[in-house]
Formats: sequence, C-alpha cells, structure tokens
Amino acid sequence: MTQIEYAKRGILSDEMKAVAQQEGVTEEFILEGVAAGRIVIPCNQHHGGLKPCGIGGGLSTKVNANIGTSEEYPDLDKELVKLDVALKAGADAVMDLSTGGDVNATRKEIVRHCEVPIGTVPLYQAAVVAMERYGSIVKMSEEDIFEVIEQQARDGVDFMTVHCGLTMDSLESLRQQGRVMDVVSRGGSFIVGWMLYHQRENPLFEHFDRLLDIAKEHDVTLSLGDGLRPGCIADATDRGQIHELLILGQLVKRCRDAGVQVMIEGPGHVPLDQIEANVKLQKSLCDGAPFYVLGPLVTDIAPGYDHIVAAIGGAIAASCGADFLCYVTPAEHLGLPDLNDVKEGVIASKIAAHAADVVKGIKKAKDRDLAMAIARKKLDWEAQVRLSLDPEKASRYRQSKNISNQNTCSMCGRFCAMKIVSEYLECENVSKC
Repeated sequence: MTQIEYAKRGILSDEMKAVAQQEGVTEEFILEGVAAGRIVIPCNQHHGGLKPCGIGGGLSTKVNANIGTSEEYPDLDKELVKLDVALKAGADAVMDLSTGGDVNATRKEIVRHCEVPIGTVPLYQAAVVAMERYGSIVKMSEEDIFEVIEQQARDGVDFMTVHCGLTMDSLESLRQQGRVMDVVSRGGSFIVGWMLYHQRENPLFEHFDRLLDIAKEHDVTLSLGDGLRPGCIADATDRGQIHELLILGQLVKRCRDAGVQVMIEGPGHVPLDQIEANVKLQKSLCDGAPFYVLGPLVTDIAPGYDHIVAAIGGAIAASCGADFLCYVTPAEHLGLPDLNDVKEGVIASKIAAHAADVVKGIKKAKDRDLAMAIARKKLDWEAQVRLSLDPEKASRYRQSKNISNQNTCSMCGRFCAMKIVSEYLECENVSKC
C-alpha cells in the first residue's frame, strides 16, 4: 500500500513515525495530514536507505536541489560530487534532471548514493530517447513516455514532475492572451510541441489513469508540474497559468481517490505583491495539497544573483503557506551550475525556508534563532559557528577577519556593544566599575 492508503485506514507506517519524530509533532498529526493529502512522504519502495521526509502543512519548509548532466557536461562523477555538496549544505530532496551521457546509469547511481527523496522529470529522458530514435523530440510516442515513467519508478524515484495540466484548451487560452515569454518550462515545451505536432491531447492528461496505476504500484509521489509557469514578471498570474492550475486542482482529487500522493508545482517569476495571492489560490483550488515553488523569482534583472532573488520570493511564499522550495543558483538563466553554485543555491533557499518557518511558528526554527541570540550575547563564537546555516563559511570569516585573539570581533573590538553593556550590567556597584 501507499502512504496515503495506510493513513486512510488509520495505519501508522514506519515512515510516518520517522517524520513525526523529525518534525517534533505527534504521530496522529502526521497520520491525519497524510490521509487528507495535506502532507506527502515521497518514499518509493525501491529506494533503499531512504530517510523519510515529510512535506506539507504544519511541517518545516523543505528545500530541493537540482543536479544532473547535460550534453555539454555529461560526467556522472561530477554530478555525484554535486550531490554530496547539496546534501552537506542541507538539501531535503534532490532532483536528477540529466539529459546528457548515460541518463539511466546517472539516475541509478544518484538514487543509490542518496538518502533523501529523489525526483525526476521523466519527459527529459523521453526527449533524449526520442532524439536518439527519431531525431526529433515531438516524434516520441505515448508508449515512449510511459516506458520511461515505469522504468524510473522501478529504479526508485520518489517523486516525479509530470505536466498533466497542459491541455488543448490551455493552448487556446495561451494563444488568445499572448505572452512575452510563451512557455519557459522545458518539460512543458516538450508537451506543447508534441500536442501541436500531432494535433492531439496531452497524453499525460488523456491517459492520467495509467499514470496513477504506475505511481500507486511503486508509491511514487506525483508532482503536478506547471508547464505554463510565468517566465518573467510581465507574465505572472495570467490566464494561462490560472487555467492550468484549475485543471491541476481537479487532478489532485483523482490522485487522492486512487491512493496516490500528490503535490503541486508553482511559479515561476512573480512580483512581490502577487506571491501571497498565488499561494492562497493554489491552496484553495488544490484542496491544501503541498505546494512546491521555484523561487518564486521577484525580478528578472539579476543574472548571477538569482539565488538571492529566489530567496526573497521563497521566504514570502513559504511564510504564506508554500511547503517546498526548489533552489535557484547564481547560474540560473546563464549555464549549468558548478559546485559552488549548488552550495550557494541550497544555502540561500535554506535561509528563505528558515525565515518562513519562524513566521509559521515552527518550534525548531524559533529555538535555533534564540540559541544564536544567546550565543552572541555570550560572545560564544564556537556556538555561533555551530548554529549557523553555513558553519564552514562562518568559521572561515571568523578566523580570517580577526587578526587579534580577542573575544570580540574586528568590526567593533573594544567598542563591542554587548561586551560593554554586559560588563556594566553584571557589575553590582556601577560607580566603582
């Protein structure tokens, strides 16, 4: 049985118990959340050594890191190093988006080496196969798509992004409105190209029941992708995006009725003043399903700094109810990220997630901030480094920026506010201090 089936029958699985312990909530809270579909625990039965991770309402905000080969950089070993970097930086999940080299071998090795949930976009591999077989992505068959989905499910993939909400009606809505950037989702573009070439309905929508059968057999969580997510601020919250979201809301119910865990992917590029509305709309239309957002990015003009742009949007989105942040690296829009980009992307998203968790009232987040405040008050540098989101960088700054061995830092030195006030507050007779 799948996690949601266990929960609906009132059976507490080992995975649910583990998530309850990790989150510091009751087992009953997790059981009820999974049964209602407000919480998902992506855990393919074939993924050995997996540490369960809960995503959804009432839980800490999770962060995903994307890795994967490309035609220009097909080296598996480099991606495995990126995997290690992402996990060390605190990624709660990882997506393998490989399109270069031996895609099957890459995915299997990443699953084998990874103890957190692994996600994929099956259409990427289907596109690679179509190019090899037919010389064109749009010539892939429906069977090609489902063969890849079944293979990845058997290989232990825990969650899959599937662009099921793109329909012929969606394309008509897109045509009527017009967009600055049309379709920026890579998987979405593959489906749109296929539909226009064949003049047929999206096979992932038309044969959704077949997809559900595969997901249920292996307990793969479906992440319903936003193929029409806005790729620039000018396209945010437009007719095409909302039309797709309406369809995804209908598919959520079909997933839950079939005993399949499901979450929803969201935008994209969204201005600050529209983020809360986007989150509330998704939660309303999709009956509280966990919301997985890319950023959102709040401006279009910061190439090289898009991890900061996404962290700003991610903090707001998560504080408004988004559950899962997909990291964005400094290399977004520019090229494949390197090791440092991966680390910077994860840390930026972890900052956003933590800031949101403080607003959400997550006890662990509030306790950690309090512990840091106490360490700063005591000038306890060892504790400050340990409590930081990036201990390596904090330690490096502490050691390199302070040439003397004094207990304060080089910014204030003997004029340190906390040192001065502490000395006087702790002195019983101020006049003699």
